[in-house]
Amino acid sequence: MKLLYAEDEPLLSEAVVDILTYHKYIVDAVYNGGDAYDYAVSGDYDGIILDIMMPGRDGIDVLAALRTNGCKTPVLLLTAKAQIDDRIRGLDAGADDYLPKPFDMGELLARVRAMLRRREEFHPDLLSFGDLTLNVQSCTLSCGEADFVLPRQEYRLMEQLMANHNIFLSSEDLLVKAWGYDAETDINSVWLYISYLRKRLAAMGSHVEIVTKRNIGYRLEMPL
Repeated sequence: MKLLYAEDEPLLSEAVVDILTYHKYIVDAVYNGGDAYDYAVSGDYDGIILDIMMPGRDGIDVLAALRTNGCKTPVLLLTAKAQIDDRIRGLDAGADDYLPKPFDMGELLARVRAMLRRREEFHPDLLSFGDLTLNVQSCTLSCGEADFVLPRQEYRLMEQLMANHNIFLSSEDLLVKAWGYDAETDINSVWLYISYLRKRLAAMGSHVEIVTKRNIGYRLEMPL
């Protein structure tokens, strides 16, 4: 399981990363709200731990922006504030859980486990659109009697298109979501893999189309 942890106190961040890593989590640590948002929109995380009080953008602002952008990754908020109104603001912004500081590491681990269990319960194993079904466990794309195990990058791109089929995603959005925030590539890769997927859909006999809206982006459409 891969986690994003945003905390501006270096010593606390180091301690939490150490304990999470010891318990077999992969952790990316960031130290301000701007980086927290940029990393989170990559879409590669199973869970996010956000401190509310951070420089740049506070945790609630980051969380609200993520939810507005369609990010469904579960979020655990951490804060030194224990007032009820702060808890309400965080939960209303889309937080899945709330843990005030100072906290016991054992309780943090328990809350992370609970958060990830809820994610597993919430996210389906199958994504469907039109005549297509994508198995997110096996990376298998199916259309009628035809099915194919997608190569890694085709799968990640198709997953984003199917999960966000009701909106247009720009080349930049797809680059970040399917390749990752730190990917050493450019939008030419997006165009190339869109071409691969179009050929794949045609070969499978699917009626679903990857449509392009100039200067806007891509989305899946099923002709009427």
